[in-house]
Amino acid sequence: MNLKDGVRTAENKVSSETLRLSAFVQDFGNSLVDRLESYEDIINLEIGDTGLSRAKTMEREFDIRQLYVKYEGDNPTGTQKDRIAFAQLYDALRREYKVVSLATCGNYGVAVALAAQLAGITCKIYIPESYKTDRIGEMILLNAEIIRLPGSYEDVVKKSSEIALDKGWYDANPGGTNTPIQISAYSQIAFEIFEDLGDAPKYCAVPVSNGTLIAGIFRGFVNLYKRGKTSRIPKMIAASSTHKNPIIESFIQNLDYCRDLDPQKIRETKYNEPLINWHSFDGNEALYALRESGGEAFNISDAKLKQMTTLLLKKEGYRILPAATAGLIALLELDKELNFEPDRFIAILTAKN
Repeated sequence: MNLKDGVRTAENKVSSETLRLSAFVQDFGNSLVDRLESYEDIINLEIGDTGLSRAKTMEREFDIRQLYVKYEGDNPTGTQKDRIAFAQLYDALRREYKVVSLATCGNYGVAVALAAQLAGITCKIYIPESYKTDRIGEMILLNAEIIRLPGSYEDVVKKSSEIALDKGWYDANPGGTNTPIQISAYSQIAFEIFEDLGDAPKYCAVPVSNGTLIAGIFRGFVNLYKRGKTSRIPKMIAASSTHKNPIIESFIQNLDYCRDLDPQKIRETKYNEPLINWHSFDGNEALYALRESGGEAFNISDAKLKQMTTLLLKKEGYRILPAATAGLIALLELDKELNFEPDRFIAILTAKN
């Protein structure tokens, strides 16, 4: 199984200042409080504050006003996963863990490996033995130990969590007790959008897989609205691969919970793999975000993912992973259906190509 859950090999570079701070973090002669402060400085230097740009060429192409894209490829390893990886490692450092472990198909593993290396914490990454990903080499270069286990991704998540509990390691897998940390990390995206725009957009469109990203962005906007910072909460749009994501299917079927899909009916391709699964670990939180915001959910075909990544490169100069364009496609499809009045609309582009 040749998976494409990953950008093309990234440089994973950080600044010289970050390397100096990392050396301080790894010096146990320094107090934990000071080491945590330095790791927080690393996060502030390297993570988030990603670019928000008005896509004027796309506006003309699709006859839509004030279309913005939030480009998460600006993060060190090229995806939004850096946000939750560094948040988890900060938590592990605070609680004085020596080892962090997780299961991954690619992107999250590289992000955690980098965050762990800078924190001076050993990183163990579990990958299904039948999976292949171009990013394993990056994980190894970042000093992560790769462990192969039989079964699906969901099987390996469960097994690796059991091992972490038995060994006393920090479990950085999605779901469970980690959900609040990850949702909080992703809520920063909403805060950054507010800082740039001065208010919330009318719609915010997001590719979904496990559902944590859209849940976090929604919670961030709810927080801003409750504090009187914004005049509204945006309507959230979720998008994923056609009939291959339980969040989308559950929303379309008007279910009040996220129902698992039949694993035997899930087929990944080089275009849709980062989006698909039969079980979304934070699916219920994502459904809540869609319902509470009056949002929508869309199935997106591989052909449309491929076409959009080509169009974004041609029109706006972005090299985007096809799966990362799902939210943008859904936003444009909804505009075609509803003929939006002029307002502000945002699509999250989750990963570079």
